[in-house]
Amino acid sequence: MTIIVDPDGPKLANVASNPIPDGVRLGYFKTSDQVRLRYAFWPRTGPVHRGTVCLVQGRTEFIEKYFETIADLRSRGFAVATFDWRGQGGSDRLIGNRGLGYVDQFSDYWCDLKSFHAEILLPDCPPPYYLVGHSMGGLVSLFAGVHDRLMFERIFVSAPMVALDKQPLSMGGMAKVAEVLSFLGLGQLPAGRQADKPMSEGTFPNNPLTSDKARYMRSVDVVRAEPGLGVGKPTIRWVAAAMAAMAEAGRDNFPGRIRVPLLMLAAARDEVVSSSAIEQLGLRLRTGRHAVIAGARHEMFVENDFIRGQVFAAFDAFITEQSG
Repeated sequence: MTIIVDPDGPKLANVASNPIPDGVRLGYFKTSDQVRLRYAFWPRTGPVHRGTVCLVQGRTEFIEKYFETIADLRSRGFAVATFDWRGQGGSDRLIGNRGLGYVDQFSDYWCDLKSFHAEILLPDCPPPYYLVGHSMGGLVSLFAGVHDRLMFERIFVSAPMVALDKQPLSMGGMAKVAEVLSFLGLGQLPAGRQADKPMSEGTFPNNPLTSDKARYMRSVDVVRAEPGLGVGKPTIRWVAAAMAAMAEAGRDNFPGRIRVPLLMLAAARDEVVSSSAIEQLGLRLRTGRHAVIAGARHEMFVENDFIRGQVFAAFDAFITEQSG
């Protein structure tokens, strides 16, 4: 096991609005290509042993954002293991500007997940294993279902990043443009709108992520306490990698390549990823299905109680009631 013993050790931000759940084991591990990632593990709190949920985040996110969801999963009898992707959270940043999102190839995220499974899940976490992913992590989760049907018993994804709406070109076309810009040496420059701003109380009205202000502000509080966890705009290189991955997910043969039981949830009011693309993919799955959560914005795990209740009802029907 490639666990790094660090006298300073990794830390979790602990703020009044978002306290750390009890019982955490925190550490670093190294991926097969030698990138250091921060991870955390919590044992179950429920009376029935149901295995371990491997929880993977979206772009810009960090372990601390999911404390409430981790508590919800533990109370159902699941241990929870999670980590920060390369380039974000408390994991190694890949370029000099820590505030920009960067990855060389989207397959590097698969390397992160595969290394986590080998180094942390298999040796240290109780089986069986279930994969739960959001947004960018949802797309990585879909590729996990393509690449290895034995790693996880079931896969549950929230608003997976399979396509973006309102783009001037197709996902493949956008990938080619960003690839050319990267080839010209511009890969580490930021992409995105000038109007995009960091999350704050002032950005809550009309935000595309959640209708729940208290949950929205928890992430703001965490980054205020630990600014190093934050990530802003993606780089052109990240756009090239992500668009190419989304283009692959849009190919006609992709749904049939997923070989693990899968449930995808789409948010009816999603303005970040394409809900219609999720629905189209869901209709063509051989080993899975999809559902649309009415009224939900993109980040369903940090939405209001009514929407979260629907998300966990779907999770329970698909995973909790099938485990243990």
